Formats: sequence, structure tokens, C-alpha cells
Amino acid sequence: MAKMMNPTKVVTGVCRFSYANLWEPKAMDENSKAKYSVSLIIPKSDTKTLDKIRAAIQAAYEEGRNKLSNGKSVPPLTALKTPLRDGDLERPDDEAYANSYFVNANSITAPGIVDIDRQQILEHSEVYSGIYGRASINFYAYNAKASKGIACGLQNVQKIRDGEPLGGHSRAEDDFDDDFNDFLD
Repeated sequence: MAKMMNPTKVVTGVCRFSYANLWEPKAMDENSKAKYSVSLIIPKSDTKTLDKIRAAIQAAYEEGRNKLSNGKSVPPLTALKTPLRDGDLERPDDEAYANSYFVNANSITAPGIVDIDRQQILEHSEVYSGIYGRASINFYAYNAKASKGIACGLQNVQKIRDGEPLGGHSRAEDDFDDDFNDFLD
């Protein structure tokens, strides 16, 4: 049976995960709802993923025209806030975002988390900011009191390989990889 194609859904190529809140939802402030979230850092060389994201943003815009309307007209997509952002422009001091675009994806429901063999990952230390993986994301129009635009929903993630942890936090496995017997002498 053929898969139904959802024009607002994208499965990314390999990207780097930053600000990975995938195990526990986190609220941005005391007035917001706690959400699972991740910043997906996509190399500018991954034109296939970037083209899919741009097409999905356009599809979300077309699907959400009624929601985006002020009753008289719909603003052009270029006038709206969209989730695809340039790391070189918006995070020039963060080496992890160099020569990349990024998308911040979130959800109020927990994402599925699997490994390269599509087996569920249960160990929290296996998924952290800095790993490389893929994500299943969807784009949709929103019209909130203060702003309107296109947002990115987080569905599922797949860990492809480990990476240098981001945010200055190291893994316990790496901190204690020396021979403990050297300290007993």
C-alpha cells in the first residue's frame, strides 16, 4: 500500500541536535506550556532537506491561508515568521550553527526516539544535545495574539551517531574513561 503524502511533513537528512529537550517537556517561561523540543542544525550543503523544508513551509502557508487572514487579506509568506533560520546570521558566535540553517521544533506530546536500527531508545544518556540524527517534523500555520506565521511541530527522532556534547555538559561515560587503578597507587 502506498504511503499518503503529507506536503507539510518532512523527514530530515542527518542533522545535529541542539537544545534537546526530548525526554522531559520544558516550559520557556512561567506563562507557557511545557513542551518537548529540539533545535535541528542542518548543514547548508544538505540542499535536499532544505528544499523539502521550504516546500513544506509553502504547503503550510497554502493550507493555513484562512487562519493567517485578517478578514480582508492574507499577508505574503515573506512577511510572516517562519521556522527556517540562518545560523550564520542569527547565531554568529555559536560554532555549532556555522554554515548551517536551523529549525526549532516542539510538541506537547513526547516524540518517539529510536536508534539507527529503528529500535526504541530508553536510556536517556544516549540522546543529548550534540548527537547527529534525523527528525520527523511537520509545519503548520498559526495566528496568535501577538504574531502569526508558520511553526514547526516535532513528531519523532532517530539517533544516527554520537557527537561532541553541546552546552558544556559532558557525558559520564566520557569523564571516567581512564583507568581507575592509576589513582590507587
